[in-house]
Amino acid sequence: MRVTVEPEQIRTAFEAVKDDPSFDQSRGLWERGKPPVEMIQAMALRPEILRAFAGFGGALYPGGLLERRIQELVIITSSQRNECQFCENAHVDIVDIEDIIEKPLEHIADPTGLAPRERLAVAYTKTVLADSNNLPDELMAKIHEHFTDPELVELTFLVGYINLLNLFNNSLGVRYRGDYRALLEPVSR
Repeated sequence: MRVTVEPEQIRTAFEAVKDDPSFDQSRGLWERGKPPVEMIQAMALRPEILRAFAGFGGALYPGGLLERRIQELVIITSSQRNECQFCENAHVDIVDIEDIIEKPLEHIADPTGLAPRERLAVAYTKTVLADSNNLPDELMAKIHEHFTDPELVELTFLVGYINLLNLFNNSLGVRYRGDYRALLEPVSR
């Protein structure tokens, strides 16, 4: 990482938020005696930002109106487009470990095997990332057939939010090193 964070800073900041659903995977690492992932470590330098990040858990991810599969497809689609090594690889592992979607990268490359809402969410994400000022009327008509207005607001916010996190991670050199694979190991008591 391009920032230095001390173990005590991580401990103090993470202890204050670890029970929030946003941190389920990092809490699992913590319970196994491992530090949270680098993105959380970097945010620990500004505990206020870490707390704000936690605040989105119930409203957006992993909570919110959208199905978890859609959330993950949007996150991975955006992260792949932005070449965010951390988010793309972390979420590919999350969907594998939690059995959410098999081979997400293949589905994003060829979404024909996805359910209509999932296909549209991937198409919408790609289109918004390409040019959010020129969303085709045909795509938007299909979106409105399959998503309520509140769901569309959440979907759009998720695309923007994951872009923020992608840029944060890329700029600070935050890396994912297969950390969540440790969640497959039992917690030692």
